Amino acid sequence: MVLRSPLYKTQVKLGATFTQFAGFEMPIQYSSIRHEHFTVRKKVGLFDVSHMSNLWITGPDATKLISLTTVEDAFRIEDGKSQYTEILRENGTIIDDTIFMHLGEKFMMIPNAGVNQIVTAWLMQQAKKHHLNAKIEDVSREYVILAIQGPKAKEALQKITETDLATVKFFGCQIVKIASVECILSYTGYTGEFGFELQISPPANATKVFDAILTAGKEFGIQPIGLGARDTLRLEKAFMLAGNEFEGGRTPLEATLGWTIFWDHEFIGKEALLTQKEQGVFQRMTCLECLGKGIPRHHCEIQKDGTPVGIVTSGTLSPCLNKGIAMGYVDPDKREIGNLLDIIIRDRVVNAKVIKPPFVPKDWAQKQQENSL
Repeated sequence: MVLRSPLYKTQVKLGATFTQFAGFEMPIQYSSIRHEHFTVRKKVGLFDVSHMSNLWITGPDATKLISLTTVEDAFRIEDGKSQYTEILRENGTIIDDTIFMHLGEKFMMIPNAGVNQIVTAWLMQQAKKHHLNAKIEDVSREYVILAIQGPKAKEALQKITETDLATVKFFGCQIVKIASVECILSYTGYTGEFGFELQISPPANATKVFDAILTAGKEFGIQPIGLGARDTLRLEKAFMLAGNEFEGGRTPLEATLGWTIFWDHEFIGKEALLTQKEQGVFQRMTCLECLGKGIPRHHCEIQKDGTPVGIVTSGTLSPCLNKGIAMGYVDPDKREIGNLLDIIIRDRVVNAKVIKPPFVPKDWAQKQQENSL
């Protein structure tokens, strides 16, 4: 059975075109992906990302459980802070990348779409195995998740909350009222632009908040945004999409997520990662910018002089750069910045260059505005 967001009727009224993703029927676009993409880069956009998941982790050993099952030592994360991390198998491969929020004596974890049951079962299994007094509750369908993203996100949201949003630091989280509705607010997002994410419960309150944000953001050019632009926005910033970048079992070291690992604590998969780190020879995530015409897609082969050297995990036509861009795993000796490789797109060879991420810099919109003056 396909699931729908509690905002489905509102989205229909707004003219959304829908697609199925991870068991959900969600808006892929309202106007066009390109228009919505630039709205977020230059102004502000509102996303419904309720296909994502929500877990409450509570109990005396909640912090121990998160520290054991992720590459982060949760004891380091203060109350009112969020953290991006990964949940690993014993062999070091990624089950899911996630954000957890420390909210008083409990934690909220946000697994990716469609893996909430897998993550819940894994956490429960590890709690039992290691005799930890922690409770894991999958409350995914009890929450609606909204993301307001873009340079004008703070100005728009500030109009409908008494909380001074200027005091919320990057990856900070707290309980606030938005349009008189209690929400969990976090200074996070998946677009590379300034913004916030809201966890709203019960779902019946979501329409009021959604409508209030659209009304408050009118003067800033706000638009509802679908999953199509969400994907092009995250890819321009070289952000991972779990179902693509971790497909088939990849480790944080292969995914160039080594920076997320806090090595000075014990966690599931640590021994395997240390072994891989010592060996040092493995494919790693690489960013490629097409030099010729072509749009790389998931599973396109990457070659060097006709020999396969990697595989594309995500690719698109970058709206900001107006050229094909791709992320993929490439052999270690072919990843040097500036190295020329080939991407096979529909049996056609398209030249591409290895670049340092992200594809689009943080100040892209500002520079565009300056150049137009």
